[in-house]
Amino acid sequence: MPETTIPAAPITRATPVARTAGWGRALTVFAWLSFLSETIIIGTGGAVRLTGSGLGCTEWPLCTPESLVPILEVQGVHGLIEFGNRLMTGVVGIIALVVVLLVLHTISGRKALITALWYALGGIVGAAVAFAVASPFHIPASPIAIGVLLLAVIAAAVHSVRTTPARRDLVLLAWIVLVGVVAQALVGGITVLTGLNPFIVGFHYTSSLLLVCVTAAFLVRLSATPGPRERAVPAWFAALTHVTGLALAVTILFGVLTTGSGPHSGDADVLRHGFDATVLAHVHSWPGYVLAALVLVLTVSAWILRLEPRRWLLVLVIAILVQVGVGVWQAREGLPPILVGIHMVLASLSAAAYTVVVLHLKRTAVTADSPR
Repeated sequence: MPETTIPAAPITRATPVARTAGWGRALTVFAWLSFLSETIIIGTGGAVRLTGSGLGCTEWPLCTPESLVPILEVQGVHGLIEFGNRLMTGVVGIIALVVVLLVLHTISGRKALITALWYALGGIVGAAVAFAVASPFHIPASPIAIGVLLLAVIAAAVHSVRTTPARRDLVLLAWIVLVGVVAQALVGGITVLTGLNPFIVGFHYTSSLLLVCVTAAFLVRLSATPGPRERAVPAWFAALTHVTGLALAVTILFGVLTTGSGPHSGDADVLRHGFDATVLAHVHSWPGYVLAALVLVLTVSAWILRLEPRRWLLVLVIAILVQVGVGVWQAREGLPPILVGIHMVLASLSAAAYTVVVLHLKRTAVTADSPR
């Protein structure tokens, strides 16, 4: 994502938000922190799984039936690893909330900020009431409370997007991340309560990867000049880029299934979903090689034609080639945990780089109102 400069200037239709003073500078910083934290939590989540710490905390949201934090004498290092990942979820959520509040204040002013805080208060109170009502009936009170909070966040997001006078793209992307983080907390709890069901674990990872892509998209749009957009590449190039995206999605899908069939289940007693990991590893590699070839074609074409996304395509091709190398290496070495973890994080960074490439397929159209 490009660096942004922030001279003092009022927000106008033709002025990028990241170039406004004060609040815009803070927004840029926290937008980058959001991207980094979403990437880091994929690494910490992978560490939980690859060290067999998925059930280090046997309960949720508590770690044990009696304690919020792990008891070292009972759970050992596995409890610490799992609890550390839970704490990282809180960090990611706080940063996502700050980004939302900064976006609302920068674009819509104090009134929008106060409205969002009222929604937050209502969600917290509603979640507390739901927990208090559900607890005496011995039903899962915590998931219900988180569900109520999630509904409040969604309601706040809908209201904000509908009432924002400008830059709805930034408001929408910021809210998607916050909604996603709250939803991920709920899915994480379900993952523990279902004993690390491999399909839910896979969904949990895929959702985290998508949030990395959304935060990357936010950074691109933050430094972009608003207004009508026009295609910056030939139609065939745009079509081939989207085909490449399909190959990337298929590669990631089979990668998730392969990991869900391999030896790293997150706990020694967890059963996998029964697919043949050796066969899936080969199937996973096929779209991976197709993806690498497509990205190479796009990159060479973009540099020859000097197209807008050529620099980010170079980043993407490097990420894909490193990913292929790590994938081959881990397969030959018998899937050592460290290489599997690197492979997981690289997949998210590759998807983020592809997202940036897609957003550079168009540029702001030159109009009579555009600055000269």
